[in-house]
Amino acid sequence: MSDAPILPVLPVLPGRLGDPTMEIKTDPRADPRMIAAMAPVGLDVAPEAAPVDINSPNEALLEYALAAEEGFALLGGIFATNAPAIENVDRRTEIIRGIDGNDISVYVHTPTDVEGPVPAIVHCHGGGMVIMEAADPGYVRWRDELAATGLVVIGVEFRNGAGKLGPNPFPAGLNDCFSGVVWAHENREALGISKIVVSGESGGGNLSLATALKANGEGVVDMIDGVYAQCPYISGAYAEKDPALPSLWENDEYFLSCAMMGSMVRMYSPDGADDTNPLAWPYRASVEDLQGLPPHCISVNELDPLRDEGLAYFRKLLAAGVSASSRTVNGTCHAGDCLFRDAMPEVYLGTIRDINSFANNL
Repeated sequence: MSDAPILPVLPVLPGRLGDPTMEIKTDPRADPRMIAAMAPVGLDVAPEAAPVDINSPNEALLEYALAAEEGFALLGGIFATNAPAIENVDRRTEIIRGIDGNDISVYVHTPTDVEGPVPAIVHCHGGGMVIMEAADPGYVRWRDELAATGLVVIGVEFRNGAGKLGPNPFPAGLNDCFSGVVWAHENREALGISKIVVSGESGGGNLSLATALKANGEGVVDMIDGVYAQCPYISGAYAEKDPALPSLWENDEYFLSCAMMGSMVRMYSPDGADDTNPLAWPYRASVEDLQGLPPHCISVNELDPLRDEGLAYFRKLLAAGVSASSRTVNGTCHAGDCLFRDAMPEVYLGTIRDINSFANNL
């Protein structure tokens, strides 16, 4: 009998931490329904390398953003082509004046089969604060789905750091989202709303958190009753990955690449002066910055490079004494629970229901 010590079997690290060649389609954690939906459009493998990075000239960054915007805008529509029509929602557009003196379009979706007042969602769309529009089909559908559950939903068409609605770097987009919340608060009675929740995914998650931070800093946080941030893009630590955020390695090039996100950081803050500003990158907020905030929910995706920064923010909220909850949507890529309406209706509608529950239980 051998006297050699019996060594423990060490766990295999997840994703690309354990196998740097892994792709999302070969990751055993990935929901097979999602992979089947991604494959026809080539999203089940690593994205092509972006032709720009964080050090590229501003002109090249803006040119890349315009090209990327068109492709990303299409995604929200192609994965919901078989979804049933929504009949119980009225839609209208209002033009409001922002705090910077600019005009802002807000898209108001109101349920027709409930009596108010009901909670409102002020929605900030994704796109890294630099591309895409609230008018894109996927976001119109998302607001309709939320409104159909009995919520008033207000989509803010904020100025982007690049793309068709740019270039308007930080803090333009944040100021527009803040303006949308101010308008909703000042018109609670006319809108038939009881509470205001700021919500969005990815860059919209950033803007939702930053809007609450801005309101807190200006002493008007009482106008916000809650924040529901999905897969928030909040660290800015993508060109040089923050070692405190292992998901940046584990899930890199699963739908999103850190290199691409690094270039978007520079579109939002062209001179880098705001790279550590919590209003630009809420991950940089101190515990003291978060004290006094309203209840939050931080929702993250298991296979997202951004997963760990969202969880870190959740833990910081708890340390600040903020009422906060967190959820991880397993098997999904970045914003996967917002995208794959046809392939994974249970997942998509599960998040819709959770936002409704959060708003109605504040």
